[in-house]
Amino acid sequence: MTANTYSVFNAIVDIVASPGKALDEIKLHTSWLWWPLLITILLASGVFMYYYSWVDFPWLVEETIRQMPAESRAEAAETVRNFMQPGRSTWTTVIAIVIMSFLIYTVQAVYLHLVNKLITGADIGFGKWFSLSVWTGFVSIFGALAALVTILMADTNQLSTQALQVLSLNSLLVHANAGDPWFTWASTVTLINFWTIFLMSIGFARWTGAAMLKSTIIAAAPWVLIFGIWALMV
Repeated sequence: MTANTYSVFNAIVDIVASPGKALDEIKLHTSWLWWPLLITILLASGVFMYYYSWVDFPWLVEETIRQMPAESRAEAAETVRNFMQPGRSTWTTVIAIVIMSFLIYTVQAVYLHLVNKLITGADIGFGKWFSLSVWTGFVSIFGALAALVTILMADTNQLSTQALQVLSLNSLLVHANAGDPWFTWASTVTLINFWTIFLMSIGFARWTGAAMLKSTIIAAAPWVLIFGIWALMV
């Protein structure tokens, strides 16, 4: 397939099936980033909109209170009950998805842009690094799809938001319960994080000419730092 016939839809498939090919083309087509960005945000938002219309909401409110630290549970319970309503929770989540998506991609792009300037000096602008961040984050759609399948296959509509994280380390390995020290940490780290780091490593290496080992260290460093410090605090 020649560059003239390669499209954004080919890249959407290849970022999973043949990431090297996709990332080479993505570097040449920064404007393509809007497709994976919109798909990722719309799919994640749609899953949560469906979830909040499906879940046993009174149960979810009480479950949220139950998962709070025991020392602050009684004090915060009434505030949680007053704030948590289906419509409010839905739109708060959707807005958070949009804001956090742009924030995470921007921070990653700034980091990669600065590291590139300091280490390789390759002539790559901020916009391309933002595009790389969006494209490597596109695989998060599989986390959203896994959550949707979990909802559709559930025997009951009493399902917490943490239970939707079926690709998390907690679901796959740790199996901590709500309130356990490692519960939140292990529920936040997912297989998608490792996949994203892998794709970012490939992209940085192919775009800058840096060695794969160096690129992997650069891609993984922020994640290791953040989750490493968090683990030490646990």
